[in-house]
Amino acid sequence: MTPELVVQIVRQALLATFWISAPLLIIGLAAGILVSLVQIVTSIQDTGFSTIPRLGAFLAGLLLLMPWMLEKIVSYTTLLLRDLGRYAH
Repeated sequence: MTPELVVQIVRQALLATFWISAPLLIIGLAAGILVSLVQIVTSIQDTGFSTIPRLGAFLAGLLLLMPWMLEKIVSYTTLLLRDLGRYAH
Protein backbone atom coordinates (compact mmCIF):
# COMPACT_ATOMS: atom_id res chain seq x y z
CA MET A 1 0.00 0.00 0.00
CA THR A 2 1.47 3.29 -1.06
CA PRO A 3 1.45 6.42 1.11
CA GLU A 4 -0.75 8.15 -1.47
CA LEU A 5 -3.35 5.40 -1.13
CA VAL A 6 -3.31 5.72 2.67
CA VAL A 7 -3.75 9.48 2.38
CA GLN A 8 -6.66 8.94 -0.02
CA ILE A 9 -8.37 6.47 2.35
CA VAL A 10 -7.93 8.77 5.35
CA ARG A 11 -9.14 11.76 3.32
CA GLN A 12 -12.27 9.88 2.24
CA ALA A 13 -12.93 8.81 5.83
CA LEU A 14 -12.57 12.37 7.13
CA LEU A 15 -14.80 13.77 4.39
CA ALA A 16 -17.46 11.13 5.08
CA THR A 17 -17.31 11.96 8.79
CA PHE A 18 -17.63 15.67 8.04
CA TRP A 19 -20.64 15.28 5.75
CA ILE A 20 -22.37 12.93 8.17
CA SER A 21 -21.86 15.17 11.20
CA ALA A 22 -22.38 18.57 9.53
CA PRO A 23 -26.22 18.54 9.58
CA LEU A 24 -26.31 17.73 13.30
CA LEU A 25 -23.76 20.43 14.05
CA ILE A 26 -25.83 22.96 12.10
CA ILE A 27 -28.96 21.92 14.01
CA GLY A 28 -27.08 22.31 17.29
CA LEU A 29 -25.79 25.74 16.29
CA ALA A 30 -29.26 26.93 15.27
CA ALA A 31 -30.83 25.58 18.47
CA GLY A 32 -28.12 27.20 20.57
CA ILE A 33 -28.61 30.57 18.92
CA LEU A 34 -32.40 30.39 19.31
CA VAL A 35 -32.16 29.40 22.98
CA SER A 36 -29.65 32.18 23.61
CA LEU A 37 -31.94 34.73 21.98
CA VAL A 38 -34.89 33.56 24.07
CA GLN A 39 -32.72 33.76 27.21
CA ILE A 40 -31.64 37.29 26.34
CA VAL A 41 -35.20 38.44 25.64
CA THR A 42 -36.69 36.85 28.76
CA SER A 43 -33.65 37.30 31.07
CA ILE A 44 -33.85 33.64 32.10
CA GLN A 45 -30.37 32.29 32.84
CA ASP A 46 -31.25 28.76 33.93
CA THR A 47 -28.86 26.04 32.67
CA GLY A 48 -31.68 23.51 32.41
CA PHE A 49 -33.56 25.87 30.14
CA SER A 50 -30.59 26.12 27.80
CA THR A 51 -29.65 22.44 27.79
CA ILE A 52 -32.97 20.66 27.35
CA PRO A 53 -34.06 22.39 24.08
CA ARG A 54 -30.64 21.81 22.52
CA LEU A 55 -30.72 18.12 23.46
CA GLY A 56 -34.24 17.89 22.06
CA ALA A 57 -33.12 19.49 18.80
CA PHE A 58 -30.20 17.07 18.54
CA LEU A 59 -32.47 14.10 19.22
CA ALA A 60 -35.05 15.24 16.65
CA GLY A 61 -32.32 15.87 14.08
CA LEU A 62 -30.73 12.52 14.78
CA LEU A 63 -34.04 10.69 14.41
CA LEU A 64 -34.89 12.51 11.17
CA LEU A 65 -31.43 12.18 9.63
CA MET A 66 -30.63 8.63 10.77
CA PRO A 67 -31.73 6.91 7.51
CA TRP A 68 -29.64 9.31 5.43
CA MET A 69 -26.65 8.96 7.75
CA LEU A 70 -26.84 5.17 7.66
CA GLU A 71 -27.08 5.22 3.86
CA LYS A 72 -23.90 7.35 3.67
CA ILE A 73 -22.03 5.10 6.12
CA VAL A 74 -23.08 1.93 4.33
CA SER A 75 -22.11 3.31 0.91
CA TYR A 76 -18.68 4.39 2.21
CA THR A 77 -18.09 1.01 3.86
CA THR A 78 -19.22 -0.85 0.74
CA LEU A 79 -16.85 1.23 -1.40
CA LEU A 80 -13.99 0.60 1.02
CA LEU A 81 -14.60 -3.14 1.19
CA ARG A 82 -15.10 -3.44 -2.57
CA ASP A 83 -11.57 -2.10 -3.15
CA LEU A 84 -10.03 -4.21 -0.36
CA GLY A 85 -8.01 -6.25 -2.85
CA ARG A 86 -6.39 -3.11 -4.14
CA TYR A 87 -5.34 -2.11 -0.62
CA ALA A 88 -3.78 -5.48 0.22
CA HIS A 89 -0.78 -5.09 -2.10
